[in-house]
Amino acid sequence: MREITFIEATREALATAMARDASIFVVGEGIGPRGGNFNTTTGLYDLYGPERLRDTPISERGFVGMCTGAAMTGSRPIVDFMFVDFILDAMGELINQAAKMQYMSSGRLKMPLVLRGCIGIGHSAATHHSGSYFPHFVNIPGFRVVVPTTPYDAKGLFATALVSNDPVIFLEHKSILFQKGPVPETEYRIPFGQANVSRTGSDCTVVAVGAMVGKTLQACQELAQSGVDVEVIDPRTLNPLDVDTVLESVHKTGRLLIVDETFQPCGIGAEISAQVTDRGFDDLDAPIRRLNGAYAPTPYSPALESAVVPSVADIVAAVQDLMAE
Repeated sequence: MREITFIEATREALATAMARDASIFVVGEGIGPRGGNFNTTTGLYDLYGPERLRDTPISERGFVGMCTGAAMTGSRPIVDFMFVDFILDAMGELINQAAKMQYMSSGRLKMPLVLRGCIGIGHSAATHHSGSYFPHFVNIPGFRVVVPTTPYDAKGLFATALVSNDPVIFLEHKSILFQKGPVPETEYRIPFGQANVSRTGSDCTVVAVGAMVGKTLQACQELAQSGVDVEVIDPRTLNPLDVDTVLESVHKTGRLLIVDETFQPCGIGAEISAQVTDRGFDDLDAPIRRLNGAYAPTPYSPALESAVVPSVADIVAAVQDLMAE
């Protein structure tokens, strides 16, 4: 199978959907002739022009409100936030309008709105360009929250987002945007709420989120040399969250570590831990552990930046500590 980058995979899904459905349009800063800060729309402006690839001023609340209204009236808008930190300026529109409109209209109005943006720490992007914020959106009923980690998943999950009638938060970690992987040329969709077992194992379960999946798989190679066989689960979507796959794994291994770059207090790891404790307590042979990034703003300095994110060595040490319980 051919190999393409993560961002090329999402662009393929977008190009296919736009060719089929004239109600899809994209708004954002620099997504027109320039093709987006991360090449998310490269080449599409030449095909569809400014009516469907609409550059915007720096006015996130304004164009999110506009797209919320457009979705209510039958269009399928996509908001490209470049960095998802910029979504914070539109939280009133998102939480009070986009997330609630289907409920408030008793289902008469749909909300086929896709909100995409880069997340995560790396490349000295500093504290205004390094957030992830997915616990915020998982906490709000109405949103679908998607965090793909491979080009294959990126294309399939984005294709699903583009036909969803719910508002979808599609989060892409900046450190993996240009990593390559096998992706079919044909169209396909991956259902929301189905985790992927990225590596099978028998001694310990690690649920890794976003870019931590790749680091965890690297850690598994080192752990295997010492006889520790780790199973790695990539949730792929955080709402809906596939806890059943995690429970099946914990039933086999008896141990669970959750690795997440974002802050630990009130994070997705706490939710996974609570659900596994509630539904799978008797399968646990040791306490559930969490490994998170530092609870601090993201520094600009490359050395300090790397210090606030879990490393491969940190993951190895966390698994070894859990195995010693």
